[in-house]
Amino acid sequence: MAADPTRVLVTNLSAFSPTQTIELVGRAGVIKGNTRPDKVFLSGVSAGCLLSFACAAVLSCNASPWYAENAPGLLRLIAALIFPFGFVMITLTGADLFTGTTLYTTVAVLQRRLSLWKMATHWFLCFWGNLAGSLFLAVVIFGYGGVFSASPFKEAAITFAVKKQVTPAWHEIFLRAVGCNWLVCLACLLSLQARGVGSKIAAMWWPVFAFVALGLDHVVANMFFVPLAIFLGAPGLSTGLYIWKGVIPVLLGNIVGGGLMVGVYYWYMYLCGEPEVMIDGVGGPSGPVLAKRQGDSVNDGSGLSDAEEGNVIHRQASASSGLKTPASVVANKSQ
Repeated sequence: MAADPTRVLVTNLSAFSPTQTIELVGRAGVIKGNTRPDKVFLSGVSAGCLLSFACAAVLSCNASPWYAENAPGLLRLIAALIFPFGFVMITLTGADLFTGTTLYTTVAVLQRRLSLWKMATHWFLCFWGNLAGSLFLAVVIFGYGGVFSASPFKEAAITFAVKKQVTPAWHEIFLRAVGCNWLVCLACLLSLQARGVGSKIAAMWWPVFAFVALGLDHVVANMFFVPLAIFLGAPGLSTGLYIWKGVIPVLLGNIVGGGLMVGVYYWYMYLCGEPEVMIDGVGGPSGPVLAKRQGDSVNDGSGLSDAEEGNVIHRQASASSGLKTPASVVANKSQ
């Protein structure tokens, strides 16, 4: 009997299917939501620091007065090409970014594998960890380090923050934040869909490129841009204004963009009312579970530290549901 050509085609693809991908997102959310609080916080600090390096690179790119006046679109395009390296470092090292966790844990909750309390706790720890890391880079490394103390870098940092915080209205910032995390969480989704490291980087790069090129608002990026400008003495900027227009609307918009536009949508399209998804012969956990860690096989509980950590997620998430890990899953790690 001839083999099914569709099956041959699918098995030859070097990527997971959309259904498998959103299943992997939920399994990652289970592991993230059950990671020890201290590790979640430190992972959040790391993510804030890594993203701040990318933010600083963007500000350095903007420190070109003639181009800023005559070719602002070109500068934004160049900055957009540079910025994604921060997101790539965060994802490949398994650090926890608040914007990404709105996707992972939301899907896990919708699958009834994670409690709302654990999701809220993870969001809380990620947010404050990201803030701590961003402030450390903004104030200590780049502030007291004097990286942006001289012209034209100082003016570029101040101008960028003022345009983000003072000029736009509250509702404009909120809507920009929705679009921003819509793209960022698509980058998270696509990074899990790819199997190889190179494919993961390419999959992440372009959605993140798009949100920067469009000038959308990211709550963790603002944790660097605005405090740095306040440190440099930006006129019209204060801590109160930052909280009102740089935290609240961006935080809410990012939650809607990541949790609703990506998490809820793809869960409904591919998982809601559908049979259990098997990946490499392994099903996911059923009900709220505690994903058991096995040594250091998962970096900070994210399961995203290299090209095949999805397979580690399969093993850990299935451990608590009594499923045995087939040899094929272990062998696939070396592909």
